[in-house]
Amino acid sequence: MTGWLLLLSLLVLGGVLSTLGDRLGSKVGKARLSLFGLRPRQTAVVITVLTGSLISVLSLGLMLLVSRQLRVGLFELNDLQARLRSSRADLKSSRSAQRQSRRQLETARKDEIEVRRRLEEARKQATELRDTLKPLQEQTRRLEAERQRLSQDVRQRDDEIRRTDRELAAVRDRIRSGEAELKQLEDNLLALRRGNVAISSGQPLATVTLRLERPDQARQVIDQVLREANLQAYQQVLPGQTPDKQILLVPRQDIKRLEDAIRKPGTWVVLLRSAANVLQGETVVYAFPEVRPNLTITRDGEVLAATALASTETSAEEVRNRLNLLLASTLAEIQRRGSISKGLQFDSQALNALGQTLIERSTGRVELEAVALGDTETADPVAIELRVQRSFQSAPAGDSL
Repeated sequence: MTGWLLLLSLLVLGGVLSTLGDRLGSKVGKARLSLFGLRPRQTAVVITVLTGSLISVLSLGLMLLVSRQLRVGLFELNDLQARLRSSRADLKSSRSAQRQSRRQLETARKDEIEVRRRLEEARKQATELRDTLKPLQEQTRRLEAERQRLSQDVRQRDDEIRRTDRELAAVRDRIRSGEAELKQLEDNLLALRRGNVAISSGQPLATVTLRLERPDQARQVIDQVLREANLQAYQQVLPGQTPDKQILLVPRQDIKRLEDAIRKPGTWVVLLRSAANVLQGETVVYAFPEVRPNLTITRDGEVLAATALASTETSAEEVRNRLNLLLASTLAEIQRRGSISKGLQFDSQALNALGQTLIERSTGRVELEAVALGDTETADPVAIELRVQRSFQSAPAGDSL
């Protein structure tokens, strides 16, 4: 609507100005006016041209005043065209980018579909792995239980090996003791070639357990022990003779050391041992004292040693060896604790009966223990009893000990 009004205004304005210019030209022509030295006719033409020019200027000015689009198109057309070209280029780039984005989106969608497919495959594989893993886990639990059982068996074997090593050490101690006894027997044999040995080297002549009420009683107690040892020496070296003199000789420094030891608080065990082999008829017996604290060696019912018979050990020799090993281990244990006993007290008939029962058993591993029968101290004999710790089944009668 604005364009039509502008066009109508231009037509009206052009008509009015044309009419005015024509009239002004006619008046100038009739008046014979002259401008700038021109002829009247030429002046009229100039006036007419100026009027036409004024019409154009006013028309253009009115259009520019009224129409912003005309102003923009007239003065900013090149910029607009440049912007248009730039916008078209940007649009082309945007469309290219859009197409690229669409291709990327399509690729992303394809990738998403592929990822979903792979995820579904991974889920299926995870399910299959779980199904496969279940029996493996169950097998692992069984193997772990088996490993624990085997570990327990290994620990039991290690314990048995350690017990066997202790028993072997005790046997070796007995062997060394036997070698020492053999050496002593050899010495005795040499002495026997010269005469009858009445007292062996190291043989106890007197053993007494004492506790002094007062330290000044030490000398009196030692004299009593020496008299008892002298009487024992007389009876063995000079049998039948009256013990009317001192044939037992003990170094003074040994007596002094013994006196200093028993003055100390506590209960003591004093032994007088022969220093060498003594033949019958000799008149001098050299001895040396030995003192040690009186200790509690065993308690009633205490297990002193233990061993085990394997299920395959059923012969008489194997059972006999195992019982002898148990006795040797028990003797070594009480001597380690400080006992001066040279042997053990036990019921031989009960031992033989136990050996026969062990031989006649059918199957099973048997554990044996040596148990103390009563409380004993350093100088006391040690009585024991062999007991079966684990039960077993019997078989028909076979070998015996």
